[in-house]
Amino acid sequence: MQAKIVLYKKVADDVLAMLQQDYQVIQFDGIDAGNRAAFVAQLKDAVGLIGASLKIDGEILDQAPQLKAISTISVGVDQFDPADLRRRGIALLNTPDVLTETTADTGFALILAAARRVVEMADYVRQGRWTHSIGENCFGTDVHGKTLGIIGMGRIGGAIARRAALGFGMQVLYNNRKPDPAAEAAYAARFTPLGQLLQDADFVCITVPLTPQTRGMIGKAELAMMRSSAILVNISRGSIIDETALIEALQSGRLGGAGLDVFEREPLPADSPLLRLPNAVALPHIGSATHETRKRMAICAAQNLLDALSGKPTPNLANRA
Repeated sequence: MQAKIVLYKKVADDVLAMLQQDYQVIQFDGIDAGNRAAFVAQLKDAVGLIGASLKIDGEILDQAPQLKAISTISVGVDQFDPADLRRRGIALLNTPDVLTETTADTGFALILAAARRVVEMADYVRQGRWTHSIGENCFGTDVHGKTLGIIGMGRIGGAIARRAALGFGMQVLYNNRKPDPAAEAAYAARFTPLGQLLQDADFVCITVPLTPQTRGMIGKAELAMMRSSAILVNISRGSIIDETALIEALQSGRLGGAGLDVFEREPLPADSPLLRLPNAVALPHIGSATHETRKRMAICAAQNLLDALSGKPTPNLANRA
């Protein structure tokens, strides 16, 4: 009898076929209150788990004594406790490289949309308010030639820096756990303490992963350091920013604008003040959401899982000791 893999997010038929070549695959199209019990029941004899957008905690893992590997269809691993998985002898795999450029595109789209008030002005036209030549009340701010501060110079941060420096002639400041000589050489990026970056940047883009150290790292004090004209962009995880403090800064005019693809609570509640603020652009966590990239991510995740279960080395092990 074939060993079992549990899939908790729908994937394309060819990706499913990859897994079914050597394993019995039990597929769920997302997990909710209605099927959670059935999902957990299937884990009792599963050796592999693959999916996305579900918190896999100790309570679930206790029901999966034979589990050898979990492959997440994402680069972020904040839905897991990597150290606990390592203690249990379970490999955690992710999909880092395949979504870099697409997510960087989303980040720069938010920079442009917030600076040029694209969503607000599109609504202005759609509402029939464009009845004469526009005045200063419709003006935005330039992006080219400005200063961009990047918090987190990983793969995505580097891709943002390349777009900024080479495409828009921007000065790039960055804050990271350690200096990045390659980014400094290629984009004239300057390693900068966080406080100084927040004070000097016209745009601040967050690309760090969510960890205990980064949770809430941009709060009221940090927002107060930013220029009143500055724009804050977050394509990482919502909990890195104190959302209440951000809303207050946007409402009061202490911050010029925000471009947000991620939020503390997702989906964003319909009564969130962010949806009523003209200086906030809110997207439904679309960072890697293109047909091409999501397909590549699913293929990568499937191959990661197959490699891990067969004992092959993989560069995408996210809980390496």
